Amino acid sequence: MLHTDPLQAGSERLISAAPAGVQEDALERALRPKRLDEYIGQTKIREQLDIFVAAARARHESLDHVLLFGPPGLGKTTLAHIVAAEMGVNLRQTSGPVLERAGDLAAILSNLEPNDVLFIDEIHRLSP
Repeated sequence: MLHTDPLQAGSERLISAAPAGVQEDALERALRPKRLDEYIGQTKIREQLDIFVAAARARHESLDHVLLFGPPGLGKTTLAHIVAAEMGVNLRQTSGPVLERAGDLAAILSNLEPNDVLFIDEIHRLSP
């Protein structure tokens, strides 16, 4: 039985909109596909990214710029993690609303290692 009153819940887990805990984050990371061939859905995008990654590796260069767009839940964040893993580089992740000043983005860009993947979630909310 699910209790909505925290005093009655005892040791049962409450369902809430609160941020996920450490265990849930670890579980999500463990279940997230690590490679393009493990990614289910978005067949055309997966095929195109596979070509982009293979070409960049063959040239011994970083991947060209990629813009992933669409509504929440389509796998944009997962694909960014996969691209970084497939390229064997670090993923640096931030969010558009966090970047309040031009200097914020400049600081992130200046701290990137060569070939790192930079993923800016919610880039449409980036302040001008």
